Amino acid sequence: MQYEATIGLEVHVQLKTRSKMFCGCSTGFGAEPNTHVCPVCLGYPGAMPVMNGEAIKLTVITGLMLGCEISEYSKFDRKSYFYPDMPKNYQISQYDKPLCDGGTVDIDIDGETRSIGLTRIHLEEDVAKNMHFHDSSGVDFNRAGVPLMEVVSDPDMHSPEEAYAYLQALRQSVLYAGVSDCNLEEGNMRCDVNVSVAPAGSSTLGTKAEIKNMNTFKGVLNALKYEIARQIDEIESGGEIVQETRRWDPDRNVTSSMRTKEDAHDYRYFPEPDLMPVVLSIDQVSEWRAALPESPRGRRVRLVEEYGLPGYDAGVLVADKSIADFFEAAARKCGNAKAVSNLIMTEVLRLLSESEKELADVPITPEALAGLVGLLDAKTLNSNTAKEVLGILFEEGGDPKVIVEKKGLTQVSDSGVIDGFVAQAIAENPKSVADFNSGKEAAIQFLVGQVMRMSRGKANPQMVAQLLRDKLT
Repeated sequence: MQYEATIGLEVHVQLKTRSKMFCGCSTGFGAEPNTHVCPVCLGYPGAMPVMNGEAIKLTVITGLMLGCEISEYSKFDRKSYFYPDMPKNYQISQYDKPLCDGGTVDIDIDGETRSIGLTRIHLEEDVAKNMHFHDSSGVDFNRAGVPLMEVVSDPDMHSPEEAYAYLQALRQSVLYAGVSDCNLEEGNMRCDVNVSVAPAGSSTLGTKAEIKNMNTFKGVLNALKYEIARQIDEIESGGEIVQETRRWDPDRNVTSSMRTKEDAHDYRYFPEPDLMPVVLSIDQVSEWRAALPESPRGRRVRLVEEYGLPGYDAGVLVADKSIADFFEAAARKCGNAKAVSNLIMTEVLRLLSESEKELADVPITPEALAGLVGLLDAKTLNSNTAKEVLGILFEEGGDPKVIVEKKGLTQVSDSGVIDGFVAQAIAENPKSVADFNSGKEAAIQFLVGQVMRMSRGKANPQMVAQLLRDKLT
C-alpha cells in the first residue's frame, strides 16, 4: 500500500531585542548561568510583567514579510504546565488572538515553486534551559523570558525535503526582515515537527507524532525520514500510532517516545490578567509595511534584471543576506558583476566552508574583491594568481594591488619571456608534442600546465596556449 505523509512545523524564533519579553533583563547569549535574571523572569510571587513593544513590532514585521493578516486586536494568555524550565508553572503566550493570521512561505522543490500556508504567528516568552551533567541536572534561567516568535505552518508538506526547503526559506525571510540572528547553534531558531501518515488518497489524516526541540535543519530532514518509515512499519505490522511527543537521537538516528501528547485543553489557557490587550492602529501597521526590506525572492529577481546574472547565481547569492550584500557592494565598485559572482561562488564560499567561518568573521572587504576583479580585467593577474591573492585577502585583508606588488605576482605577458618557457616545455615533453600532432587536443593543456609551472603561475595562459599552437603547427 502507498502512504502519504503530512507534515506541519512549529518554528520558534528568538527575536533580536536587547531586553526580555516582560522585563529589562539582557537577552545576551553566553553569560554565566543565572546572571541575566530578575524576579519577573524567575517567576517570583507578585512580580509584574511589562510588555516589550519592540518584540511586538518585530513579530508584525515578520507577518508582513510573509503576507499574514495583522490583527488590530490581540492578547496574551497563560499556558499552564509544570516543567522545571518554566518558573511560574505557566508560560505567557498567545492562544486564540495571535498577532498574525495566515500567510505563506514559498519554497522551490523539484524545479517548481510551492506555497506553504501558515496558520498563525504568535508571540510568547522563551523557557529556561535544562542542563544535564554526569550525575546531576541544573536549570539556566538566562533564556527564560527571551521574546520568542512561533511560526505555525499548515499541514501542507508531504516529504522531508519539503520541510527542509520550508525551513531554509523561512530562515531567509526572517534574516532579511532583520528580526532575528537565526543562529541555530545559539538556539535562536528551533522547531517542533508534527508528522502523520495515511493511505495515499485518504481524506482522513493519520494520528500525528510530535518531535520536539529540533535545532538543525539536517536533523529535521533525517528525523522525518526515520519517523515516516517508523509509522508506516507500525501500521503495516498491525500496530497503532498513538499521539505522543518524541525526541530525536542524532547519534542513533532514531526517534523515541517521551510522553503522550497534550491537547490544547490540557494547558488550561486563560487570558493573562496582568497584561493589557495589544491594539494596533492601521496607521502604525501601514508605517511598518512601508519600511519593509526587500524579500529574498524579490532580490533574486532584481539581481537577474539589474546585474544580468543567471538565475542560479542569483539564487546562491541571495541564500545568505550577508553574501548578497557583499556581492552588490563589490559589483557596484568594479562594474563586472559576473566576475564578482564567480569569485564569490567558487572561492569565497569555499573558503568560508573550509574555515567554518561567517563572512563577518573574515577581513576581506567588498572594495578589496572589486579591486581584485579590476586586476583580472586589466590582465595584471591570471586566474591562478588571483586565487592566491584572494586567499591572502581572506586571511589577512589588505589591498590586492599592494599584495601583488609585494609578492611579485604580476602576470607575465611578454612574449619574449614566455617564448623561452614554451621552447623548454616542447623540448622536455616530446611525447605530448607527438600526441598533439596526432590530433590529441588534450595534450596542449598538459604543455600549458608545464609552462605555467615554469613561470610559477604568472604567465598569461591564453598567450601560452597560442604560442604553443604557433610553434607546433
